Amino acid sequence: MATIDIAVFSSDIWQGDQGPSFFKVLLQAPNVRWLHMFAAGLDHPIFGELRRRGLTITHSAGSSATPIAHTVVMHIIALCRQARAFAVAQSEHRWADRPTNLDVEGRTLAVVGLGSIGSEVARLAAHFGMHVVGVRRTPTGDEPCETWSTTRLHELLPQVDTLVLTAPLTDETRGLIGAHELGLLPRGAHVVNVGRGELIDEAALVEALQSGQVGGAALDVFAVEPLPTDSLLWDLPNVIVTPHHAGGTPLAAQRAADVFTANIGHWMQGAPLRNQA
Repeated sequence: MATIDIAVFSSDIWQGDQGPSFFKVLLQAPNVRWLHMFAAGLDHPIFGELRRRGLTITHSAGSSATPIAHTVVMHIIALCRQARAFAVAQSEHRWADRPTNLDVEGRTLAVVGLGSIGSEVARLAAHFGMHVVGVRRTPTGDEPCETWSTTRLHELLPQVDTLVLTAPLTDETRGLIGAHELGLLPRGAHVVNVGRGELIDEAALVEALQSGQVGGAALDVFAVEPLPTDSLLWDLPNVIVTPHHAGGTPLAAQRAADVFTANIGHWMQGAPLRNQA
């Protein structure tokens, strides 16, 4: 382990439950100086410990922004067009009753988190005729849509038809959407989460979905992953569950690899590394 000075974590190499084994080895390697993560999320406490040990940490943030934004748009349309109900009917070989479709055009879409993913969601949503309002801690004025500060979130929620969460998990965003926030949404509003599971109080979300306060949700991230088999979210008829894979496409993987290979060159030349966390 003393010979290791660069470490790379990619889910296509370290699959399933191998992550803990990777970081166990990493913590025992005394001379590691640089860790590259293909994923962008660095909210786990292990990264704080690695920084305290002096490691430089980089990531491939932004490489999956386009496919994740495409997935969000897919879910927005799927929730409006009752896609899950039709899929269930098809699996049962049943000619389904035709539920009421909702228009995507004209919906008010709130995007919480305007990094690379949220900004691309906002850009695409406008092309579908949605009124987009971004939410971030401190608006800068160069966002691709009307943008409000998070301090105005409660003012915005009663106007929102679809709430999209793309924010990272921080002390400020953990539990950002709870029972009170869900209750502020117009009855029947939709929720799409591709940020982090812990942005939402899942128990409160289940209650809101069961009562109809939230008309539907599409969730790619969860507080516990894999989602436990006994979670009520699996069987709610107004929920779409996907396994934290919104950005998993070949082009995204290539862009992520390109960030790392470019950084290898920078490392060898003693130049500053890209995407330092």
